[in-house]
Amino acid sequence: MYKLKASEFRPKHFRLDVADRVATVTLNRPDRKNPLTFDSYAELRDTFHKFQYVDDVRVVVLTGEGGNFCSGGDVHDIIGPLVGMEMDALLAFTRMTGNLVKEMRQCPQPIIAAVDGVSAGAGAILPMASDLRYGTAKTKTAFLFVRVGLAGCDMGACAILPRLIGHGRASELLYTGRSMSAEEGLAWGYFNELLPSDGLQAKAKDMAQTLANGPAFAHFMTKKCLHQEWNQTIEQALETEAEAQAICMKTKDFGRAYHAFVAKQTPVFQGD
Repeated sequence: MYKLKASEFRPKHFRLDVADRVATVTLNRPDRKNPLTFDSYAELRDTFHKFQYVDDVRVVVLTGEGGNFCSGGDVHDIIGPLVGMEMDALLAFTRMTGNLVKEMRQCPQPIIAAVDGVSAGAGAILPMASDLRYGTAKTKTAFLFVRVGLAGCDMGACAILPRLIGHGRASELLYTGRSMSAEEGLAWGYFNELLPSDGLQAKAKDMAQTLANGPAFAHFMTKKCLHQEWNQTIEQALETEAEAQAICMKTKDFGRAYHAFVAKQTPVFQGD
């Protein structure tokens, strides 16, 4: 089966670097705090979709350049035009942004968000839709849709955020649009860890490399089950996991781990 190479992707609206089976997606408009545009939304959606077909990436790191993560939808390139759109165009846009989150969740590789500085609006949704999140003391996370006259139910926020930090905390953030401090995010389980700004990228890349060196197929299966089991009963989840684990037991990595254990060696996983 033909596989794509992420190292051959040439995105126009963000930077993509691939090394040691880790893809780093960097939002790189630092002069504007890395806002999103119609084109960058679509290109991110398409890129995460294509990651399921690559064979040179096991983990994705998502970050921003210049001391900020992302300020959300660009005021001039997105917010202004939306005001004058008809309903069919508006619905096409909101479905497109939702599809970005869908592709992130269906992308088999774990996604690690390295979040410094501003993380607002859609720029807060992207880390929310990731699998692991690292922040800094300067990170300010704001689901600020209500502050521009919109509902807090944007890009899956009402489904995902309560699962991360609890229903009451999520309700407060979505109703008020206030910023969640880095310390709150850590205490509430939103961030896995807070780092100094100059150590954030190193931590994200170190974790990414740790995961990339692990059993890739098993990691893909873990992500699939974490996502799929949101809508299952415990009985359904047990069956899903029984099937998933049985499949993993047929991988070569499972055999490698066993033989390494018997030989008192560290297993070297190949991802198959």
